Amino acid sequence: MSSPTDLRPYLRTLDAETLADLLHAQAERDPELRQALENRFATQGSDVAEAHRLLDTAVLANNVEYAAKVGSVLDTLQRLLDAGSRADLAPLARRTVDDISEMLEQIDDTSGEVADRLDRAVELYARACVARPPDPESLAAWILEVEFDGPGWPAIELADFASALGEKGIARIQSTVDNVLAEQPSGVKRETAERLREELAEVSGDVDALVAILAAKPPRVDVSLKIVRVLRAAGRHSEAIAHAARALTHDKKEEAPPAEKDPLSRKDFDENPAAATYLALREESLDAGRWVAQRKTALARLRELAAGSTQAADELVRALLGEDRADEAWRAAVRFEASLPVRVELADARSVAHPAETIPVYRDHVEELITRKDPNSYREAARQLRKLRTVHKKAGMAEEFSSYLGTLVEIHKRKTRLIAEVKAARIAIPKPVGA
Repeated sequence: MSSPTDLRPYLRTLDAETLADLLHAQAERDPELRQALENRFATQGSDVAEAHRLLDTAVLANNVEYAAKVGSVLDTLQRLLDAGSRADLAPLARRTVDDISEMLEQIDDTSGEVADRLDRAVELYARACVARPPDPESLAAWILEVEFDGPGWPAIELADFASALGEKGIARIQSTVDNVLAEQPSGVKRETAERLREELAEVSGDVDALVAILAAKPPRVDVSLKIVRVLRAAGRHSEAIAHAARALTHDKKEEAPPAEKDPLSRKDFDENPAAATYLALREESLDAGRWVAQRKTALARLRELAAGSTQAADELVRALLGEDRADEAWRAAVRFEASLPVRVELADARSVAHPAETIPVYRDHVEELITRKDPNSYREAARQLRKLRTVHKKAGMAEEFSSYLGTLVEIHKRKTRLIAEVKAARIAIPKPVGA
């Protein structure tokens, strides 16, 4: 009797959608197969949800605890990717990279433990993007933001993201690089663009362009060796030998680039470190291509001041909001205890995606309003209680709101005007225990 035909080579030729349809149809006929698939789906879904929960709580931990929690998230990502999960893991991986990047700006990572997590996170994000490519232009925009507007990390290798970027994403990066090279005669921004131009030539396989870029650099041993390797990899052995021979005749030392002067706004910021001067410094430094270097020291100064006063904490938060860094602003507000009005403003925006995190802020606001002891404040407290009820529901904590409201009413039961405003806001007041 002949052995059954191995269908795997044929199945590998089918696209994912066709395979999914075939497997789904078979699962409808086979209860055991369907149960096995549902178990795998539930396990992966819970793993990803748990990873997001760990990231939600990691920001409040100390360095060691933070590194451990992020390490667990990375272990989950790697396990799912190694298992060939069909889940879209790119959003979780991307969030992890951004989270670690922001944390590195806030902590003293002398051990390098958190930085090591960042390198691993970028590697896993690249794998996740290759497995389930995101929108190429969005991915390209993220890479460009990290490279040109980030704090100097994470380190990104375009080659790792090339297949996920595709022609459209690569073209977006190429266009931005060309514009920067045309507009910036010097500075950090131009240096970044020159490095990306080199990586783009490598990714595209344009040997002549890559060799020309490398040859234009000041003569160095590492550059010459790279040119030789590129030529040999392209099968152009005679050219590689000729270049190696020419490189042996050069013995020039690399000249240090001239030191760049600080922008005028740096003096203003140093004399009055605040959100306005920080953002003015940012605008001027971006135009001059110096923001990556300037941002790190300026932000460190704002954080140093934020540890000493609520007003300075508010300035730090406003500076981060001015850069559209809402997550980082929230973390700064929590860490440095920004003023209640600033925290409420942040909570209104954050409650959509992270409702549970904002509950303590809204509770503080309600208490603050009640302490004013005037009718308008009581009315506003009732409005905030309605908002707080909604936030609890979004967070899956509706029962906790009922318990909280019962305690609040019991404490302030003599404030009849407050109780009347709560009832007028159509908020059901729990009955006292034993009533």
